[in-house]
Amino acid sequence: MSRTTQIFCVSTLYGAATLAAAIDSDCFAEADRRVLLVFNNSATPETTPAVDEMPGFDTLRDHFDDVLSYNEAIRPFHPGAWAPRPDDLPLFERYLRLLWGLGDDRVELVMESIQVNPALGLAQIFTGAPLVVYADGLMSYGPTRNKIDPLVGTRVRRLLHLDLVPGLTPLLLTEFDVPAQMVPTDAFLKVMSGLTDTAGELPLLPDSAALLLGQYLSALNILSPAEEEDLHVRMMRGAVARGHRSIVFKPHPTAPARYSRALESEAEKLGVDLTVLDTPVLAEVLFAKARPALVVGCFSTALFTASAFYDLPVARIGTTPLLDRLTPYQNSNRLPVTLADALLPDLENGKGEETVADELLTGLVEAVGFTMQPQIKADLRPAAERFLSQHLGPRTQRYFKKRRLTSQGLPGGIPERLSFLPRNSAARRVVRQARALKKAVRR
Repeated sequence: MSRTTQIFCVSTLYGAATLAAAIDSDCFAEADRRVLLVFNNSATPETTPAVDEMPGFDTLRDHFDDVLSYNEAIRPFHPGAWAPRPDDLPLFERYLRLLWGLGDDRVELVMESIQVNPALGLAQIFTGAPLVVYADGLMSYGPTRNKIDPLVGTRVRRLLHLDLVPGLTPLLLTEFDVPAQMVPTDAFLKVMSGLTDTAGELPLLPDSAALLLGQYLSALNILSPAEEEDLHVRMMRGAVARGHRSIVFKPHPTAPARYSRALESEAEKLGVDLTVLDTPVLAEVLFAKARPALVVGCFSTALFTASAFYDLPVARIGTTPLLDRLTPYQNSNRLPVTLADALLPDLENGKGEETVADELLTGLVEAVGFTMQPQIKADLRPAAERFLSQHLGPRTQRYFKKRRLTSQGLPGGIPERLSFLPRNSAARRVVRQARALKKAVRR
């Protein structure tokens, strides 16, 4: 009888901690061998430390028999850009089995982001392997971003996720009837406490400081570098307006140094103490070690771990304009931005805007999920129609674009009797003439 080898694929320390918590919670059957396969997906892997090189990883190492590098296996290609050709799949499976000492083992794959490479490519290489997907953040609450080949999707057995938004069930992979399984919060916090104890020396952080979380959104083409710098400055101003005189900024590990310099200049103007954390450390380690008085971010997953797992005050900033600017509409960041905007208090508006009621949350997520992926999640149309017809108003309108609702024939779009207008050439010509006349009058 052949051995069973479980291959756990990971690209972040947060994901590795999630997997360790799942193993501790007996979410996986016993195996003859457990391998941690590290993906370094950063833009320049040669200059960025991989997961197994980060402070605190040693506490997770004992959960696995071996730690291997996918980057080394496919060098010189980048793991996010390379995919095997269909005709070469048997060749690459033989190559990886030989390289990783798998022999004739029965392979089980545990991976994140199954819809894109490198996870998708690896799932295709090991054609018959059963799959388990785990969620590394908020995106699992949204629909699958791409249509997945049924030869891959039907092999997924479970979706493991943390309870970041209590009461909400992920939409990811539900088109294949994949059941969601929660990783116990207590197990995750226990793993994180181990990371906290071995995270190395951190700068002495002031008591009752406000912690600002950088996300490097310009690298995702969501904001320009100048807009992101301004967002960080607004975070600081908002925290100071709430009475905080000590600020800690945790930049994204790959963000440029000028982001910190812009904040340093602003701190001098405002007369506040600023600490910039250059040490690569998980935000959750700071939550446990420093217990900040306020955690501020845009739509970072860490805002939800701070609130749900560490009972810390949080505030979001800059989400409303992002909802309008995210392109295409089905951008997989749309659900994380929606959740942050709907559930977390606004830093700049204080208590002036109420969060979305808990009883509306599932309906909101289903409606946004359907409008994002109407082909993949066609079964959600009745739920979307029900939510939009009953709850579309000033507080929820921002999560939907009228043009999108119109094209899908949903409540809130242009009424059906007027739906001919966008496609009517005469109507468009009249509108152009009216706009030209309006500009001429202004001159």
